Amino acid sequence: MDKKPDRKFYLKQFRAISHAMSTYEDLDLLFNHLTEGTSRTFQAKGCTIMLFDENEKQLFPVSSYGISESYLEKGPIFVDDKHTSFVKGEPVFVEDMQNDPRVQYPEAGAKEGIVSMLSIPIQFRAVPIGLIRIYYGEKTGIHKDDVESLLVMSEHLGLVTEIYGLKNFLDQVKAAMESLPPRML
Repeated sequence: MDKKPDRKFYLKQFRAISHAMSTYEDLDLLFNHLTEGTSRTFQAKGCTIMLFDENEKQLFPVSSYGISESYLEKGPIFVDDKHTSFVKGEPVFVEDMQNDPRVQYPEAGAKEGIVSMLSIPIQFRAVPIGLIRIYYGEKTGIHKDDVESLLVMSEHLGLVTEIYGLKNFLDQVKAAMESLPPRML
């Protein structure tokens, strides 16, 4: 009989992450703290946050912890019909990265020492905008309640990410308006 995976993500961690998301003014710092905290909480090899570029149809890493630059630069992570779970906003657990057809770069994963991986979609209003990936150096299981907690956290992260994107856009518009000659205003 298989042992049920231990739960790792409790209200204490969830409260701390929620507080960080609502108070940080620097999105990069928030991403960095989330990848480190997630990796530590789940006793994982590492964690990355990737955002989706709609024009390129790719995921790009914006923050990582415990993962080498060479692994992050292994090649583009394209999103196509093969990745319908991303489009549908579904979590994906890969128990054996070297033998799963969904994995784009199994050799790079083996070289990095990654055996299992959990991908949690980041969404904004049911639209996928990125992923949180948790990497493990050994075969592992994930408690279903941890997956549910991560899904809630990632929805909050999607909202925060979109708010920061809008704020940056408005700051650029404001700066452009301020640089116009007075006669054009």
